[in-house]
Amino acid sequence: MAKKGLRAWVKEKWVDIGAPKKDGKYQPCGRKKGSKRKYPKCVPLAKATRMTKSQKASAVKRKRAAGNPGGKPTNVKTFAMNGVSTSRRAGAAVRGFNFKGVF
Repeated sequence: MAKKGLRAWVKEKWVDIGAPKKDGKYQPCGRKKGSKRKYPKCVPLAKATRMTKSQKASAVKRKRAAGNPGGKPTNVKTFAMNGVSTSRRAGAAVRGFNFKGVF
């Protein structure tokens, strides 16, 4: 798989999947300063069109749950792991799958 590079990444059309319009289109990514709109979850338009309704809802829910501590944007993964918490997954990788101890 060829890497696109930073220029191609910046040129992609980024949209907010948390604020769809009634006609099925999306608002552009971001908020204006002082806006009362909820935290935007931004993805490239090509990815947004491939996502299911439940995937979009899950991504937006996790983004908004992460909040905005310290005034900096919080990044969350667009696609969640299916029922596996990251800390548990990391512990299994370190210890191996045949580990018989306590997690």
